[in-house]
Amino acid sequence: MNRRDLLRASTALGATGAVAGVAGLGAGPAAASAAESRTAGAGTGTGAGAGAPLRVHIVMFDGVEELDFAAPYEVFSASRFFTDRAVDVRYVTTSRPGAVRASYGTRVGVEHGWTPEQADIIVVPGGGYARREDPGVWAEIRRGTLPRALEAAPRPGLTIAALCTGVMLLSAAGLTRGRPCTTHHKARPDLERQGGVLKNARVVDDGDLVTAGGITSGLELALWLLRRELGPDAANGVEAMLEYEARGTVWSR
Repeated sequence: MNRRDLLRASTALGATGAVAGVAGLGAGPAAASAAESRTAGAGTGTGAGAGAPLRVHIVMFDGVEELDFAAPYEVFSASRFFTDRAVDVRYVTTSRPGAVRASYGTRVGVEHGWTPEQADIIVVPGGGYARREDPGVWAEIRRGTLPRALEAAPRPGLTIAALCTGVMLLSAAGLTRGRPCTTHHKARPDLERQGGVLKNARVVDDGDLVTAGGITSGLELALWLLRRELGPDAANGVEAMLEYEARGTVWSR
């Protein structure tokens, strides 16, 4: 275990202990036994199961916003400390695997190609929507490869999620037309003109389509999906570890 994992595991253990300690205050043996039972049952959300891993693919492209992809990656990766179910998180690209240059110049190595049939959740970040001539969402829309790939991706068992202006890539793919959704506040008029049913919420959950608005909303998006797929203990544990409380409202059917 490397130093970062050791620190994370220690923090995770502390967070779990703190939750158990609060639950056990003034409690007798029966209450303590119930608390242990709840802890043992963590990771049994709607899509959970200790067998198959939860497979999360985060889409990368030149001009992608750093926080848009890093926040979901951190949340999903940290969830393994709070669930018995394996969680496989990877960056993927519809281009040839290699280095991607993000919005502020960060270079990220992307080892995996586009394999939506191997994913349970696809997360599409945004970036560069305000700069139409630079790499980013607009360039990907003009190129067409990613929108076409997203259009062909839906299947039973797959959740397609996007945050910030990454939602506009879903819109270009026709996936938000007639469906509840949200995006970055500056892109909302475009999303609505293109047929999205705009909801005033931080996260909008329409089943196999989950969207979030704003650059920092990748935290809320990932924490909500964790809660939905792995259960509240996993989501609450990650929040405690990151010392972050999810904010804003969630709209869901």
